[in-house]
Amino acid sequence: MTAAPPTEKLRHPEKAHRPDNPVQRKPAWIRVKAPVSQEYHETRELMRGLKLNTVCEEAACPNIGECWKHRHATFMILGSVCTRGCAFCNVGTGRPDLLDPHEPEKVAEAVGQLKLTHVVITSVDRDDLDDGGAEHFARTIGAIRSSAPGTTIEILTPDFMRKPGAIETVAKARPDVFNHNLETVPRLYPTIRPGARYFTSLHLLATVKEIDPSLFTKSGIMVGLGETKEEVAQVMDDLRAADVDFLTIGQYLQPTPKHVAVDRFVTPEEFEGYARLARAKGFLMVSASPLTRSSYHAGSDFARLREAREAKLAAAAVA
Repeated sequence: MTAAPPTEKLRHPEKAHRPDNPVQRKPAWIRVKAPVSQEYHETRELMRGLKLNTVCEEAACPNIGECWKHRHATFMILGSVCTRGCAFCNVGTGRPDLLDPHEPEKVAEAVGQLKLTHVVITSVDRDDLDDGGAEHFARTIGAIRSSAPGTTIEILTPDFMRKPGAIETVAKARPDVFNHNLETVPRLYPTIRPGARYFTSLHLLATVKEIDPSLFTKSGIMVGLGETKEEVAQVMDDLRAADVDFLTIGQYLQPTPKHVAVDRFVTPEEFEGYARLARAKGFLMVSASPLTRSSYHAGSDFARLREAREAKLAAAAVA
């Protein structure tokens, strides 16, 4: 009698019993080519060799082929298993991994091998850790500063809910950009981001500016989840009240039938309208398009962000 094959570990156990939502065919303006470049495969092998995770793979980012062709990988620290179960996210959930104490140095080594001038570091949520992983973020920033002092560092953190001192720990490590995504409008949090709280996320962004006003702050949302234009405009106002510098807006894409369905595909023209509105509300930088993601073109966007701040300061000095 042959033994039954081992059961594959469920990537999203909390979604296993949900009814399927058929994945809709994407419109022409969203389709991307499969990754085939030599640089893509070399980047993949580097990550495997150093046992590092990337949000590019874990979140099934549609831009992975383009970004990895240019060796622009976004590192995901603190393991590959998230303690939250957001309805939109493809990152695996469940019992979290043990922390790799050498991960900060491995990330720094990969930054050097990829010759990155700007690096983005994100993570899973680690509600199981006393500080939510804040010290690990700080150590990773420090390791990159030591080995690649010319590289600018952008971080995309969890909300550090109920983790006193965590925001301060990361902000004092002085990343160049401190990003935390609101993801959607407050009305949709109970179904889309049930483990999070909208005003906790806003508070994080405002606190970073209070700790160090010189740090650039950034946040992003997805559209196509059922939000209204008025709700998006209110999120913009809330972010500006928190003095956030950079806003990203992209189309939600459903990773699997177990994830929340796409409500609609927002047209490129609507994205242009959102970008105009955000600029009018005072953001230094706005990136709004169907394929916009937090780390998409982050290096060139950071250069433009610095130029925008310098221009604003110069104009204020003349006035």
